[in-house]
Amino acid sequence: MQIDWIDEIDKRKNELLLDLQELLKIKSVCDEEHASKEAPFGPGPKKALEKFLQIGDRDGFKTLNLDGIAGHIEYGTGNEVIGILAHVDVMPAGEGWDTDPFIPVVKDGRLYGRGASDDKGPAMATYYALKLIKELNLPVSKKVRFILGTDEESGWRCVKHYFERMPLPDYGFSPDAFFPLINGEKGNVTYSVNFLGSNEGEVTLVDFKAGMRENMVPREAIAHLSGINSDSIEEKFNAFISQNPIQGKFEKSNGIIELEVIGKAAHAQEPRNGINAGTYLALFLNELKLGGEAKNYIEFAAKWLHEDSRMNNFGIHFTDNVMGDLTMNAGIFNFKNSSGGSVILNFRFPRGIKALKIKKALEKETAPLKAAIKLAGKLQEPHYVPLDDPMVKTLLGVYERQTGNKGYGVVVGGGTYGRLMERGVAFGAMFPNVPDTMHQVNEFIPVEDLLKAAAIYAESIYELIK
Repeated sequence: MQIDWIDEIDKRKNELLLDLQELLKIKSVCDEEHASKEAPFGPGPKKALEKFLQIGDRDGFKTLNLDGIAGHIEYGTGNEVIGILAHVDVMPAGEGWDTDPFIPVVKDGRLYGRGASDDKGPAMATYYALKLIKELNLPVSKKVRFILGTDEESGWRCVKHYFERMPLPDYGFSPDAFFPLINGEKGNVTYSVNFLGSNEGEVTLVDFKAGMRENMVPREAIAHLSGINSDSIEEKFNAFISQNPIQGKFEKSNGIIELEVIGKAAHAQEPRNGINAGTYLALFLNELKLGGEAKNYIEFAAKWLHEDSRMNNFGIHFTDNVMGDLTMNAGIFNFKNSSGGSVILNFRFPRGIKALKIKKALEKETAPLKAAIKLAGKLQEPHYVPLDDPMVKTLLGVYERQTGNKGYGVVVGGGTYGRLMERGVAFGAMFPNVPDTMHQVNEFIPVEDLLKAAAIYAESIYELIK
């Protein structure tokens, strides 16, 4: 049976976009403050999961909701299970959007909204691929589980909960990255560097804050100071802003000076794609007469972290010839006078280096600063699937047929659900040479790319399960 996959998806374009836009309207950001037994990661992620499963129910699929934490949409029969893993939670939107991040809008052929490219858009493209196979009543001999998580952007607690109750698929992919295919993912570990809170200098650092998540380069940073002449510091701050690739704002109220720096957000897998507002603000503050642990805190951010995503300042720069560089992202800064503070550092590491070595390097360099190092998140080891794996060859073959471009595998610093399966990869949905706006303001996905990805997914899934 000859199938024009692109034509079949195009027939369903309006329906796909309507379902996706309804999903994008849900502010499915992890919200621990409003978490409950019924909504462990807050009401938004739970609502997004329920919405997606309702769409599956509407279209006649078997669905499963595991406690509002994770779920799946299932199709086909057979003992072999192909897993497709996506997520419905999104990163905080942050400031600086041209449109409301949770009111999706199509402009110039692009669909804008938080989650458009990471990962609601690709997830909906994958769902419509599966829906197409079902509606065409194509013969299948294997089972597909389209698994949806609600905590991918935070701690992956959703898939932990899911796989405590359900078996791992035999193999599969995650539509949560880019084409042609990701067959390798670096290891991932997060450490916090913790400082006490004494202020003993002429200038008092009242507080310092930057970043929302460890897997984002901080776009905004704010510090409050006291005990300094406002005129002199304003002039110096404005000069500093003009000499660096950042924006800034100076304010004074009731003897407290507020300094704000605006940089550029980016995904932590490649910190060089962003401009870290936290380290830039620290670079400026390090020239002031701070004292005590406040001085140590700012000095660490300015001298060790600023523009050192490859850990040269720590003496452990490392590169694997297949998986690339060890990288470090300073994702969250939080310091308060008297109570102290921390910097949350996220590391993506290739084969050949262990997380323990990273920790020891941190401990060695921060010992004179009286800082304590603690594990602050999940530890994931590097993951790699050979290019001669039959599933990988199938996926790349479909990509080549539908695009006319060469298929190849790459290794990334980002982590996807694909790594949960021994034979798991990431496959789309962003195409080469399209701007990557994941975790950034004005996130978008080109509508035609969304449809093209859905067609690739449809043929790929069918090739795997027929």
